[in-house]
Amino acid sequence: MLDKVREYILENELIDKGDNILVALSGGPDSVCLLHILARLRSEFNLRLGAIHINHLLRGEEAIDDENYTKELCRALDVENYVERIDIKAIAEKEGQSIELAGREERYKAFNKIKEKSSYNKIAVAHNSNDQAETILMRLMRGSGLEGLTGIKAKREDGIIRPILCLNRNEIERYCEKYRLEPRIDKSNYEKIYNRNKVRLDILPYMKENFNEDIIDTLNRMALLLQKDNEYLEEVAAMAYRKYCKEENDKIIVRKELFENEKEAITTRVLKRSFKNISNSHKNFEMKHIVDIIELSKLGTNKEVHLTNGIVVQNIYGDIIFKQRKDKEESIKAQEVYIKKEDLVDEIEFSKYEVELQIISKKNNIEFSNNDLIKFFDYDKIEEGIIIRNRKDGDKMVPIGMKGTKKLKDVFINSKIPKEIRNIIPIVCFDEKIAWVVGVKVSEQFKVTSNTKQILKITFRERV
Repeated sequence: MLDKVREYILENELIDKGDNILVALSGGPDSVCLLHILARLRSEFNLRLGAIHINHLLRGEEAIDDENYTKELCRALDVENYVERIDIKAIAEKEGQSIELAGREERYKAFNKIKEKSSYNKIAVAHNSNDQAETILMRLMRGSGLEGLTGIKAKREDGIIRPILCLNRNEIERYCEKYRLEPRIDKSNYEKIYNRNKVRLDILPYMKENFNEDIIDTLNRMALLLQKDNEYLEEVAAMAYRKYCKEENDKIIVRKELFENEKEAITTRVLKRSFKNISNSHKNFEMKHIVDIIELSKLGTNKEVHLTNGIVVQNIYGDIIFKQRKDKEESIKAQEVYIKKEDLVDEIEFSKYEVELQIISKKNNIEFSNNDLIKFFDYDKIEEGIIIRNRKDGDKMVPIGMKGTKKLKDVFINSKIPKEIRNIIPIVCFDEKIAWVVGVKVSEQFKVTSNTKQILKITFRERV
């Protein structure tokens, strides 16, 4: 079995010479077998080994005995030992989670804490081929897609490795017997109150007895085949992501052409990648969310759906925008600056802008610009003063080239201005009438004409 594990490690590039590896050690047969095998391979790979045991405080004296067993084992194998005691039941109740889920999350938090604190570069966990089969069946019953059916990977990008995924439970138990390791047995593994235990104790034995005695190996082979197919699709999806997606500050823009040009197998992966990149996690992201986003892409602009992990997805003129949902207190407050005509100043500040105001007496001194943040107005048509503010409900203006008023909301829609930024666009008013929606539209009422004598030049510059 040592040769089998060594070959698996090399084939999957799980361990490099000189690695510092932290082993998750429960005290059960799987983790004990893993630690013992790595200890035997220690000199060959020049490894530094440590082991971390988590006491979940769920089984009283039995848990204390498990803890003491792991300490003795580490001492015998000359392995650095770490113990963390975590009240999983209290955390599960507080977070409204199952004990299984809370336990898993807290374990990995503890693993990563010790990994960083004590300078380990990899964490070894003791999943085996039976765990793989159980995982595949559980995901199958939940309606998982191809990626879910690929099962547990031999290694993850975050440094998690699974060196004994190639061994089945019978092999592990024989190994422990051979080396008289006497691992601890967690009685809760035989309680059918957990779904995984039901799969382990009822479903897999039934399948083995009635359909396929090699069901464990069969499911593992299937996972390997599906992993290869999935890897190819992920490569294609990565190319599609680079082609159709743009990461911009705190959002990801998915161009509408993705939905028009790509097959759904690629589209779904691009959407999942977008979610993962904006939220730094794909936790809790399910197929139903992808379906919601695809449906959203078919609806009108400014529609949105709220996903898990605080992510909002919007349809902005066919493009799909992923962004973090902001709390109300983070929203931008309305601002307003008023300047009397007789008290005109050269420069003021508004929001993130510096605003320059300049009076020009002759039209031949004007150098017109294509810059949307520089505009010219008939200064003499201003009676009392200038107001710079954010938009208000009911705002109307007379857009350049028109005679009648138009709702500002319609101006934004026609100009394809995303709903999310409309409230922060500066609006310049002369005597309560909108003269300029900055960067969007100017008013017919204050345009420069052949009769204009004095011109007001207004320049907006973003502050650095």
